[in-house]
Amino acid sequence: MKRVLVMMVGVGLLLAVQSCDAKKEESLVPKDKSVVKEEVANVSGLKTAREKLSYSIGLQLGTSLKEIKEDIDFSVAVQGMEDSFNDKKLRLTKEEIMKELTAFSKKMQEKQMKIMEKQKKKMEALGKENKKQGEEFLSENKKKKDVVTTKSGLQYIVLSKGKGKKPKATDQVKVHYKGTLIDGTEFDSSYKRGEPVIFPANQVIPGWTEALQLMNVGSKYKLFIPSDLAYGKQGPPQIGPNATLIFEVELLSIEKIPEPAKK
Repeated sequence: MKRVLVMMVGVGLLLAVQSCDAKKEESLVPKDKSVVKEEVANVSGLKTAREKLSYSIGLQLGTSLKEIKEDIDFSVAVQGMEDSFNDKKLRLTKEEIMKELTAFSKKMQEKQMKIMEKQKKKMEALGKENKKQGEEFLSENKKKKDVVTTKSGLQYIVLSKGKGKKPKATDQVKVHYKGTLIDGTEFDSSYKRGEPVIFPANQVIPGWTEALQLMNVGSKYKLFIPSDLAYGKQGPPQIGPNATLIFEVELLSIEKIPEPAKK
């Protein structure tokens, strides 16, 4: 029976976790500490550690059950907890309980699958729109003065020309950069972090690998990278699928690759 109850609590907590992104505003822990103190002060009778723990567990369970309130009768759920807690005779057999929980779990899985399918279609539509906008942007951009377009489709402007060596794909480089979407939204910047990054030139997106080998140390380029030379369909949330990206990249130096430690 304990196993069944653990399963019930687990189902409720799982549902709460799945929906927390959609209802962050309902968090039990306000950001303002003064609000926490005020709320605790307004709750009478919670003095001992046992009482506070009990109330906390009740809040957790209540929050979990609230996510499935359309599927359950709360008063009956409380009766079930009381019967189990006080070792009373159960109103359902173990087989009946497992049958109901299994059916409910299947229902929730199907619901989750529908949500995921809807999200997938949404991302596919966004990917198509991003691809279309990116192609239109690049088509107009290549007509501008000083924009160079390579065979791969990479576009760039030389903002300043350095006099150092050009790195090979296998070299490790130090760069400063800023990345934006074509609408001007900035999604990353080493300048804002106040620290350049060091990495092998062949372990970044293809557009970067190609561009870095065109640059002399000390150069600063503005890159216009088609989605297939960037992250493609797998763009992270702040970028999105099939997004065309714009980078300002400053090649600071070619770094010596550390030798593997000797045994």
